Amino acid sequence: MLQKTIPLNKQEITFNDFKKEVLSDYKIAKVSRECSLLGRREVLTGKAKFGIFGDGKEVPQLAWAKAFNKGDFRSGYYRDQTFMMAIGELTAQQFFSGLYAHTDIDADPMSAGRQMGGHFATHSLNDDGSWKDLTKQYNSSADISPTAGQMPRLLGLAQASKIYRNEKSVQDKTKFSNKGNEVAWGTIGNASTSEGLFFETINAAGVLQVPMVMSVWDDEYGISVHAKHQTTKESISEILKGFQRDKKNKGYEIFVINGWDYVQLMDVYQKAAKIAREEHVPVLIHVKELTQPQGHSTSGSHERYKDKNRLQWEKDHDCITKFREWILDFELETESGDILRFVDGEEDLINIDREAKKEVTNAKRNAWNAFLNEIKSELIEATDLLKRVAVKSKNENFIKKYTNDLSAISEPTRKDILSTVKKCLWYLRDEDFGEKIELQNFIKTSQKRAHKKYSTHLLSETALSATSVLDEKPTYAQDKNLVDARIIMRDNFDAILTKHKDVIIFGEDAGFIGDVNQGLEGLQEKYGELRISDTGIREATILGQGIGLAMRGLRPIAEIQYLDYLLYALQIMSDDLATLRYRTFGKQKAPLIIRTRGHRLEGIWHAGSPMGGIINNVRGIHVLVPRNMTKAAGFYNTLLEGDDPGLVIECLNGYRLKEELPTNLGEYKTPIGVVETIKEGTDMTIVSYGSTLRIVEDAAKDLAQVGIDIEIIDAQSLLPFDINHDSVKSVMKTNKLLVVDEDVPGGASAYLLQEILENQNGYEYLDSKPSTLTAKSHRTAYGTDGDYFSKPSAEDVFEKVYEIMHEFNPNKFKSLY
Repeated sequence: MLQKTIPLNKQEITFNDFKKEVLSDYKIAKVSRECSLLGRREVLTGKAKFGIFGDGKEVPQLAWAKAFNKGDFRSGYYRDQTFMMAIGELTAQQFFSGLYAHTDIDADPMSAGRQMGGHFATHSLNDDGSWKDLTKQYNSSADISPTAGQMPRLLGLAQASKIYRNEKSVQDKTKFSNKGNEVAWGTIGNASTSEGLFFETINAAGVLQVPMVMSVWDDEYGISVHAKHQTTKESISEILKGFQRDKKNKGYEIFVINGWDYVQLMDVYQKAAKIAREEHVPVLIHVKELTQPQGHSTSGSHERYKDKNRLQWEKDHDCITKFREWILDFELETESGDILRFVDGEEDLINIDREAKKEVTNAKRNAWNAFLNEIKSELIEATDLLKRVAVKSKNENFIKKYTNDLSAISEPTRKDILSTVKKCLWYLRDEDFGEKIELQNFIKTSQKRAHKKYSTHLLSETALSATSVLDEKPTYAQDKNLVDARIIMRDNFDAILTKHKDVIIFGEDAGFIGDVNQGLEGLQEKYGELRISDTGIREATILGQGIGLAMRGLRPIAEIQYLDYLLYALQIMSDDLATLRYRTFGKQKAPLIIRTRGHRLEGIWHAGSPMGGIINNVRGIHVLVPRNMTKAAGFYNTLLEGDDPGLVIECLNGYRLKEELPTNLGEYKTPIGVVETIKEGTDMTIVSYGSTLRIVEDAAKDLAQVGIDIEIIDAQSLLPFDINHDSVKSVMKTNKLLVVDEDVPGGASAYLLQEILENQNGYEYLDSKPSTLTAKSHRTAYGTDGDYFSKPSAEDVFEKVYEIMHEFNPNKFKSLY
């Protein structure tokens, strides 16, 4: 194949440099492929639990890596191992450490064994939780498994560059951007483009015109399902042609390229990077004719659903095979008539193949030994102790049997060790000697070690934790200044935007009209359309914008208009935002604030109280339920002093109620995880939150008329709840407990009951059965009467409290019915 030019769209380089680069690429591709092949064997032999690999996608990822600059961000999926190797952020040994779930962050820098292999991340944070200089490193946002789940985050990662380029107030944040020149690169499998999250993100990126390059790896299948069942016209680029920009309309640049064509791939990725980086135009690259040599994953074989013709086609069109053919065929004629080649013959490539295989084999062995030896040292410690315990125990034979069985395990797990030790301790329940205490301490130490390995970093564990922000009370003018509560929200946001130059607020109707309840009134005009902006009706990508912006050093406040609409974005909150710090072992964070409003409006879709579902899906996010706008504003101030994500649910029926305007807006703090006693009493403790508290307060007046004095506690935050255990102190005084909320039965009220009775040991102080008062099991019916008969009313609270008091003292409190 005689060439007249060097086919790279880069600065001029010598042929020897070009040759060196091509052969280096070939070596990386072969190392990656060998990792996939050997990784599958490790799963099938039982050393690893599951494998999903990037075989068949190697060559386009080499081209992508050459266009990827320091400061850029990746938001991809679990096929991108070759890319990570090509940018120097993944070694073969780290690949296998991730496959084995090695819990050492140095061994598996992607997640310290918390995610299965193929989920890639770089470290954005120093050990103290502060930011690294992201412009001086290659950046990969931590992957998640749910298909297309990486898309919403990608939008925000790209939008950050637009903000850094155009918003003067943040141009001094040079750790995060070099004048907005960074590109956010996304990858997805062709079948996953069927997900709504993909289309929602593609549309939003086109509207926002952000520097995003989206690669679709197309091998014609989604697990076993062919593209004809996935995509109209069997082509994502065909159906997205309407997004192609032209002279009159902004949109996308779209490229279609074969995934085995090394030369053209290099050219296309350089062009895509230039367009996105310089013009801030999104780009779609549809990479076709890729293969998946081992099928979807280790859970099955693709021979089950591909016929012989397809399998032969995949063998012939394997991107490494085609790359190899190109290298062998390549000839370059110089001006003097000399013929230059990459290799003298196939033996040169065979030698590279051997080197790659040897490198991967050694990496696999080293990773396995490092993983196993750590556990074996714990096993030796355990068996030595059990041998000493056995000698002292009357159940020596049983303990020896367990010890011998444990010693015989050639490839032990920590589960094997701790399970055995605990069972041996059971045999010592009636015995008392020093070695038993050692065994008990061994178990406690093992559990502490396990906690660090498997249960840390759900939230910030640094000095930047939002729960470390101290309470700071609102101050007031001498002359009482009562205003509509929305004014407090508006003026506090005004103060926030002045104080925190990196705060960006966006959402449906948040910009021009200042949100549906006027809590942002006039602020877009004052601070500009980049800092206060409207979005389309697309909750999942509103959340995604916030995640990506927060991961790049901004402080976004993403508004979801109503709490019920949060369900559109719940998957992204749960799978991505809530797990981010945890799944990276504390190496990435996204301190996004989510603003919404709920509770007690009208009807099925706007009543807004699905709290049980939310709190059980978003562990890793603070869930805050202020009873009024003063408290809500304080929560925003608190969250901005910390680095945890938070959800603030404002009371929808509270914006027009009168509250006193604080004089220290933007400064006072509502503490997170701290309850507030808003009425003291002696007969019963009632715990509630949000709008329902006003109903409880109304009932308290009527209850006082019949001689019942209730104590009312505002939970204020559900995640976390009452870290100082003040609720149980109230129960110690009243000896009775009622939890009132407007969620369905078994929802947030059940959670609060468990927190007080079990975690705070409140059961010890009760002389009456604890109870809950909730909404009905269905959603709220429309209208005033629909609300009254669907959710707790003041009369319901009165009668529930009276019923409990009747049970406690029937002579004093005669039955109502």
